[in-house]
Amino acid sequence: MCSNNDYVSEEEIWVFYKDREEWADVTPVPQDDGPHAVVRIAYTDAFSDVYDYFRAVVASGEMSERALELTEDAINMNAANYTVWQYRRKILKHLGSDLEKELAFCREMIEMNPKNYQVWHHRRVIVEWLGDPSKELRLTEMIFSQDAKNYHAWEHRQWVLRTFKLFDGELEYVNRLIEEDVRNNSAWNQRHFTITQTTGFTPEVIEREIEYVKAAIEKVVGNESPWSYLRGVVQHCDGGMNSIGNLEDWCRKMYDGGERSPHLLTFIVDLMEDKMERDLELRPAILKHCLEICDSLASEHDQIRKEYWRYIGRNLSHRFGA
Repeated sequence: MCSNNDYVSEEEIWVFYKDREEWADVTPVPQDDGPHAVVRIAYTDAFSDVYDYFRAVVASGEMSERALELTEDAINMNAANYTVWQYRRKILKHLGSDLEKELAFCREMIEMNPKNYQVWHHRRVIVEWLGDPSKELRLTEMIFSQDAKNYHAWEHRQWVLRTFKLFDGELEYVNRLIEEDVRNNSAWNQRHFTITQTTGFTPEVIEREIEYVKAAIEKVVGNESPWSYLRGVVQHCDGGMNSIGNLEDWCRKMYDGGERSPHLLTFIVDLMEDKMERDLELRPAILKHCLEICDSLASEHDQIRKEYWRYIGRNLSHRFGA
């Protein structure tokens, strides 16, 4: 089979379905865009030929080996066509086809179309039919080596982990990804997912994760990903954001040392807001400092969101200034 580019560049050697003896019994069904198509797409002759015969096969309900091969040609020309994938699955099930062979085909399609939803969905269905996820984690790792933030690959991996309970070693794998690139927000998200699906955020886990993320932040304070993860971890603290990990002192040490990352300042605002909700006596002094930080974010450190920080300042004054 040829790739889509091959069809275009080698169309002169393409044998049209209309010229194939084994398809002589089928009458192709041309695409009907209506009499007043707004934008008529300039399909290649080979593309039109394949899809004219595909429409004919669907119309007749034919489910045969030749129809399966036809869907492969159609997918090579347009891997995003949901109808072709759906009909291919009907044929596979009807024929009782070799699903291991189908997995190999699907991997080829994923390697050529790694951000195509339909390819990944088809893969999931085949894995479900087989009940065998043994190749899936390695496949996603291969995709991540090319694109560490491929959303479809991460979604597939999470589905496999959750469905087949394959979490052993997942946290260690995520550790490696974060060590390779501490800015990999997908890996930080996967860390949260893995803990949520396994141990949960117990006090012991929260303390461990706070120390882990603090070390990551200290390497690159201006990296938003671990700050977002830290915020997600402390949300599980029943006693408030500063009840575990002594985050207030940690942030103050960086602030007093001259660090003015907007991510640090934003987190300090969150800490102070949480503290004002719990400490009425110190509220006036905390509010004063909090408003000073909001003003510095608006005027200097996060000017692109200055109106947002002005709004936050007004909101905090209204809630805690009385």
